[in-house]
Amino acid sequence: MSEPAAPSIFEPAFSPAAERNREPIAAVLRARLPAQGRALEVSSGTGQHVAWFAAALPGWHWQPTDWQDSGFASIAAWVARAGVANVAPPRRLDVTAHAWFPDQDPPPWFDLVYNANMLHIAPWACCAGLMAGAARHLAPGGRLITYGPYLEDDMPTSEGNRAFDASLRAENPAWGLRRREDVAAEAARAGLVLAERHAMPANNLLLVWQRVIEKS
Repeated sequence: MSEPAAPSIFEPAFSPAAERNREPIAAVLRARLPAQGRALEVSSGTGQHVAWFAAALPGWHWQPTDWQDSGFASIAAWVARAGVANVAPPRRLDVTAHAWFPDQDPPPWFDLVYNANMLHIAPWACCAGLMAGAARHLAPGGRLITYGPYLEDDMPTSEGNRAFDASLRAENPAWGLRRREDVAAEAARAGLVLAERHAMPANNLLLVWQRVIEKS
């Protein structure tokens, strides 16, 4: 009688960039966020970020999402490896949809909406969708944090980012590094304003957005 086959071990997807930048981003989150809160991650990708941040911020509850469910097994695997219990199962989310949580009434509120490395590999409509959706779901005092490479009118663009932008546009004309000023204009249409700008390794930026504070 032959021996039973050994059970297969699922290997989650791996992003070298996410591995490199997870701790620099976590350091900013730890310094800027309160001890507890609810976070929505838009476009969770491999799941490396949400697993790492859940361990780094144990008082926070995280909801990972992505626009398709093909990566959900990877997200779940990274969460399992991290051994954390403060991450909900991943769910589908289309940032361009008017209702992000059509099955929930009332819709959920979050103290943090987090999105990394999506804007430059998605159509421009996704930027408007992200800003509008975040504005709808941010709790009072909540913040939207975006991370990735940007172009800036008042800052020189590194050669690496120039080459990266050209390669993205060659692959898909709808892609490319976004001007921070254009992103800010979309944010303003949704009632959000840039509150903090953090220079990060490898010519990336971490941007903190919050609701416009109306003067009484």
